Amino acid sequence: MSFSINAQKVDQPAPKEVREFYVNSLVKIADPVLSNLAKGKLKENMPIERSPGAWDDRTHVTYLEAFGRTLSGIAPWLELGADNTKEGKVRRKYIELAQKAIDKATDPESADFMNFNKDRQPLVDAAFFAQGLLRAPTQLWEPLSEQTKENVIKALKSSRDIEPYYSNWLLFTGMVEAALLKFDGSADMVRLSYPVNKHMEWYLGDGMYGDGPNFHWDYYNSFVIQPMLLDILKAMDEAGVGRKEDFKKVQQRAQRYASIQERLISPSGTYPPIGRSLAYRFGAFQSLSQVALWKNLAKEIAPSQVRSALYAVIKIQIEAKGTFDKEGWLQVGLVGHENNIGEGYISTGSLYLSTEAFLVLGLSPEDEFWTAAAKPWTQKKIWNGEAIPIDHAY
Repeated sequence: MSFSINAQKVDQPAPKEVREFYVNSLVKIADPVLSNLAKGKLKENMPIERSPGAWDDRTHVTYLEAFGRTLSGIAPWLELGADNTKEGKVRRKYIELAQKAIDKATDPESADFMNFNKDRQPLVDAAFFAQGLLRAPTQLWEPLSEQTKENVIKALKSSRDIEPYYSNWLLFTGMVEAALLKFDGSADMVRLSYPVNKHMEWYLGDGMYGDGPNFHWDYYNSFVIQPMLLDILKAMDEAGVGRKEDFKKVQQRAQRYASIQERLISPSGTYPPIGRSLAYRFGAFQSLSQVALWKNLAKEIAPSQVRSALYAVIKIQIEAKGTFDKEGWLQVGLVGHENNIGEGYISTGSLYLSTEAFLVLGLSPEDEFWTAAAKPWTQKKIWNGEAIPIDHAY
């Protein structure tokens, strides 16, 4: 399917309308996954699209991909809790759906019980599932029944059967252990610390880590590496087994990487299509979104310019023809439906990593990120002839 889009200009509505757009976009993506899984109907109703080079039919891994990634991206918004505002009532709906979905995904008697330990892929999405729980403990862990909590712990521990690749995959073991540390006090400290140790070794400079011993020019610093380092070290710090100097370094590096990501966004909201997993779409900006959520942006970057930049990116891609099928499920592609862009490991469930762009919804609607007037982002400023701060390596 080929077509062209007009990416020359994306108008910026009023701040309140921009937040509504973010919420509506996240809900549009997440609803088919959470609504079906809450009813035990995900495996029955979710389509499985694969690319021409698919390794296998992906049915044994795609459902946990869809759920774990959706939960990870939507969690900060859900953690705000329900209230009597229009948005707060929508949150209540999805908090309840997510809680039911967690039960269905981890109950061995459920039709939607998920694979956490067969083949290697489930380690990846057990980690995203664990990350979602860590990002919203008040809404996604504490209210669960004791039986469901027991099922979750068993599911996470079962992923220990999988040996990770010597790459960013080490962080998946670390993320699972970080959740076990917080929720069960049963972390394997070697599996928790080793991924952090290796990534501190694999740091290359100027805010960038290698994906294992080698550098890859792709978005895996954002898809996985920087966000998982932040969340693992945060969990360790909260549990009193922290590595405060490493945590400080990781946050400083993440700030620099977020600055680079902000500068990658063109005046029209496009960005370089570099590296693998482009079918994750705007999930490529998870790091920028998380650094903004943590209020750790560099001083020269106003929160509202990040809001505006991400709005432009998301709007172009989510509104492209073919992004969703007729039933509302994501389809493989970067801009619209481009099945050939997916690697052999890509299937429908994989695409839900796109929800990670919405981490900033965990900021209250009253936060300046959402209330300040729109500001142009760096590329928009410079190509309009405005002065910008000199860029400096970290």
